[in-house]
Amino acid sequence: MSIRSSPGAGPITGQDSMTVPKNTRVVVADDDILLREGIASLLTGRGFDVVGQSGDASELLALARVEQPDLVIVDIRMPPTHTTEGLDSARIIRAEFPSCGVVVLSAHVELEQATDLIAQGRGSAYLLKSRVNDVDEFIATLHRVASGGTFVDPALVQELVSARRVHDPLDGLSPREREVLALVAEGRSNAGIGHQLFVSEGTVEKHIRSILMKLGITEAPEDHRRVLAVLAYLEER
Repeated sequence: MSIRSSPGAGPITGQDSMTVPKNTRVVVADDDILLREGIASLLTGRGFDVVGQSGDASELLALARVEQPDLVIVDIRMPPTHTTEGLDSARIIRAEFPSCGVVVLSAHVELEQATDLIAQGRGSAYLLKSRVNDVDEFIATLHRVASGGTFVDPALVQELVSARRVHDPLDGLSPREREVLALVAEGRSNAGIGHQLFVSEGTVEKHIRSILMKLGITEAPEDHRRVLAVLAYLEER
């Protein structure tokens, strides 16, 4: 993969234009030596201090513990199994060095791994490797992460939105059933819901039975079905 500036790219502005803090120390980890060397050379030319490179996860951990960098750039999939070794190492580094920023690179959108990274909070980014081709955007992202900010690849955002649309358990509810469930979530009784919607308690009960059926909440002695329905509602808000 070549690394090049985007044609016609303008100057970086706002937060992205800030100078990299002096002596920002970076470790680059990727088993693709051409990409790794290319990123390291690019960063050196842009004022970063590349203190180490690694081609596997165990070497990355050793480097991080010795160098204690300000920023780690790591591929999700690394030897020996090319599954989640890079991400696993990133988690360990964040646990041992909480102030270290982490930028995870991936050849493809991987929702589970990306969501895990996002949950780590500040000082992290998830980027598709194709995003590295836009040098200015890539450097701007590193600036943000080195300063404690976060960045999520737009392609991942779109995947997350699409996944939520596909798996939203409330999609099967009618507008009236959504109204009823919202009032249940407010703690209203059937009588209270009926009064609010100008319908009988019997009608409310029918709506609730339909809601429970559509949400797949079956009757069980140890579960409170209305509570489970409310939890499903709140998870999607």
